[in-house]
This record gives sequence, C-alpha cells and structure tokens, in this order.
Amino acid sequence: MKQNFTWKRALLAVIFFLGLILLDQWTKSLAVTYLMDQEPFAIFPGIFQLCYLENRGAAFGMMQGKQILFVIMAFVAFAFIIYAYFKLPWEKHFHLLRASGVMIAGGAFGNLIDRIFRGYVVDFFYFELIDFPVFNVADIYVTVATALLAVLLLFYYKEEELECLFPSKKERK
Repeated sequence: MKQNFTWKRALLAVIFFLGLILLDQWTKSLAVTYLMDQEPFAIFPGIFQLCYLENRGAAFGMMQGKQILFVIMAFVAFAFIIYAYFKLPWEKHFHLLRASGVMIAGGAFGNLIDRIFRGYVVDFFYFELIDFPVFNVADIYVTVATALLAVLLLFYYKEEELECLFPSKKERK
C-alpha cells in the first residue's frame, strides 16, 4: 500500500530527533556535573565504569584535533539524511530505514553541539573489562543505527527499492 507524505510523519521524526538530542545532552550534563575531576565510578568493578573524558577526536578518539572536519562531515551527513528521508517512498516498508537515519542524525547532532560549544565531546561510558574506548549516548545512537542500516541494506532492501535515492542515468531522463 503506497502512502503519501504527511506533516504528521515529519513532525514525529523531528520529535524523535529532538528527544534523542535532549537525552544525550542531559546525560553529558550529568557527566560534567558528577564525573568531571572525580575518580571513575565503578558500576560493575573491573567490568564497567563511568569516567569523564574530553574527546577532541572522532569516534573512539580517532583523528584528535580535527574539529572543523567533524563539523563539516556532520553537516554533509545531515544533508544526505534529510535528502534520503524525503526521497524514500512513504511506505511502511521504509520506516526502519528512516528511523536509522534519524538516530544517526540525532547522535551526530548531539556530538556536534559539544564540538561547537565545548570544543570537545563529553564521553563517560567505559567497559574496563575489554578496554573499549570511552563513549557516550550519542555514540550509542550512531553505532546501533549504523549496524541496523548495514543489516537493512545487506539483507532486507533490494537494490531496486533504493534506486529512488540514486537513480540510474536511464531513470533521470
């Protein structure tokens, strides 16, 4: 059943997006208030802890000090996600694809706020047992949504279903 665009659907996406950002910023505010300049707080000793870290790089601390590059990349990602959001058919079949895009945008925007206003991203979750890089709620959104996106693109959607995003030369004419 083919459905059409409605402002209600777009408003729900905006509310979801803003909710993700608010949750991310609230948890980072808690980390700044309660973890900054403190010893790490062990939730499960030797396994998982909360510890304050100022990340001036990308995911997991890569590419330290390249803030302007990250800002540009975030805006390019937003532009593509908005393009894809409105270009995809408005059928139930594409809801998960849209949701993963909104989650990626929410996570990227949450970290972008930190980069612009703090000059770094606040990270605070640490899996000590496996020495996993310190991360935050926005990173969880991006990671989970990217994994979902990969599964959807590899196993759920057919190539021709996504032609609307990148039409072939024949279709453009």
